[in-house]
Amino acid sequence: MQQFYCRISTVDDAELLMDISRTTFYDTYNEFNTKEDMDLYMTQYFNLQTIIDELNNPSNIFVFVYDGDELSGYAKLCESIIPDKLKGFTALEISRIYSIKEKIGKGIGNKLLEESIAIAKQKSKQMIWLIVWKQNVRAIAFYQKNGFEIFDEQDFILGTDVQHDWKMKKKLF
Repeated sequence: MQQFYCRISTVDDAELLMDISRTTFYDTYNEFNTKEDMDLYMTQYFNLQTIIDELNNPSNIFVFVYDGDELSGYAKLCESIIPDKLKGFTALEISRIYSIKEKIGKGIGNKLLEESIAIAKQKSKQMIWLIVWKQNVRAIAFYQKNGFEIFDEQDFILGTDVQHDWKMKKKLF
């Protein structure tokens, strides 16, 4: 039986968070993007100072998930942004949710999603929402299986490439 557990990360975890952010993002999107676009994005968003700033921002919550003593994934939750189509609701965004490549399909995503929903409920949020790349069919199916529905779309710029994403939501209360 899997022995997963989660913990909230702190600024003391900045280097660890930077490393897993870079690794999981690269493993997830490298085959679909140019090296230049990947390098540009990761240099901009996954450098140590940016990670420290994100960890110090009280609107953000980072959750690490472990399989035994091995860090296997993480989620970034954000309270500061609510899309126009969710105005009138209290909501928490799952800004990032990643599993290390070797653990995909082993329950890490389920554990992170479960923990994210629990945190949203503890904060009395009515909705939880996220953004997912339209071409990430596996992730979209995972979210739909867990009760999320598409409610909008937006563009996402990775390096210099404009990509297209879905916004998905799940009602909690």
